[in-house]
Amino acid sequence: MLAIAAAAVFALALLFDLADISSDAFNFQTLITVGLLLLALHLAGVGTSTNWRGRRGRR
Repeated sequence: MLAIAAAAVFALALLFDLADISSDAFNFQTLITVGLLLLALHLAGVGTSTNWRGRRGRR
């Protein structure tokens, strides 16, 4: 899920850069930093739904 959010932020950063849109709060570097943060969190395993206990069949 975080990888999808990172891709959306990177797409938004690309659109802002191509259109030369800039404001005080959201500029190109800020969006790139947020996208890299979301990508790093995804690669670290934050937000995954993996069950680490394993599944055992019931008898």
